[in-house]
Amino acid sequence: EGPREEIVYVPCIYRNTGRNKPDFLATVDVDPKSPTYCQVIHRLPMPNVGDELHHSGWNTCSSCFGDAAKRRNRLVLPSFISGRIYVVDVGTDPRAPRLFKVVNPEDIFWKCNLGFPHTSHCLGSGEVMISALGDPAGGGKGGFILLDGETFEIKGNWEKGDKVPPMGYDFWYQPRHNVLISTEWGIPRCLGYGFDPSDLKKGEKSIVEAIDVGEDAAPLEIRFLHNPAAAEGFVGCTIGSAVHRFYKTQQGDWAAEKVIQVPSKQVEGWLLPDMPGFITDILISLDDRFLYFSNWLHGDIRQYDISNTRKPRLVGQVFVGGSITKGGPVTVCRDEELQSQPEPFFIKGKKVPGGPQMIQLSLDGKRLYVTTSLYSAWDRQFYPDLVR
Repeated sequence: EGPREEIVYVPCIYRNTGRNKPDFLATVDVDPKSPTYCQVIHRLPMPNVGDELHHSGWNTCSSCFGDAAKRRNRLVLPSFISGRIYVVDVGTDPRAPRLFKVVNPEDIFWKCNLGFPHTSHCLGSGEVMISALGDPAGGGKGGFILLDGETFEIKGNWEKGDKVPPMGYDFWYQPRHNVLISTEWGIPRCLGYGFDPSDLKKGEKSIVEAIDVGEDAAPLEIRFLHNPAAAEGFVGCTIGSAVHRFYKTQQGDWAAEKVIQVPSKQVEGWLLPDMPGFITDILISLDDRFLYFSNWLHGDIRQYDISNTRKPRLVGQVFVGGSITKGGPVTVCRDEELQSQPEPFFIKGKKVPGGPQMIQLSLDGKRLYVTTSLYSAWDRQFYPDLVR
């Protein structure tokens, strides 16, 4: 529980738009009683061009709630392409954030031998941990950058030993079960130019196990249940358009089972004859009742009742753009779910380009926020109107 949100922070990306401008952090007023409701009330430009802001994270965990010495007053913004990590002060004036610190990529290279930072999570220890997709040269290498939670100085690598995952992306952890599970997206130098289907065919604080969720699945976002005693969660797979439940077995190891499958649609006028849903983000409500995910290509956001985690039940669905709307270049020839192609998505008379991507649920579970940009190279390829 907590007060209703009054503002939200949204990273906005200029890379691949043809405009030589820095990415910025937008502050949006979401208080219905405010005269500036649904308006961008502040923009904080980054000091460099071409960063590609992506995910964001807080400096302090929700597990520190009630600790008067802890405040969520810093927002951590890893830059996927430049390798910089920006730390933004949102405590001094929440409606007008200011830059607090820049962690330079060369320092990350030398101290951690990592690059392409992605997901940022605060730890119960007071530190901040950020996953990385590769080494400084753009090769695949999973690893984790550890920052001091107050000064944001680099402390080194979180992982120990020589055995590391071949690639990285998102991660989540469950302290009571002494486990961290990460996913992998791809090799950074292959991702920089867009999506190539052929890339799928190429190729103590230590890695203990790998869970295979199937060929061409491409698992991205991963979430444990919020219940700290729960030894299970869900991971969304983009290309495979499936959600897998992962869980701890009676033997003490970890396994996964597919619990949701979004059927591909047979299409004409697109990159491939079959269009996957392309699940890009998932989240679980704070009460562990509902699972939400976005199909970036099909254009819908789905809500599942996960009271029975082994058998999620679809209870809500809404289309927010996508690649199969009526009047577009794509014709759906065969669809196992819909009787007709969805209508284009308009807000205040303006068509919204792109498809649903990142999603964030309010604390009370009554409002779901959504953005449309996935990654600028892919935005340009799949939704050129989005980058114009």
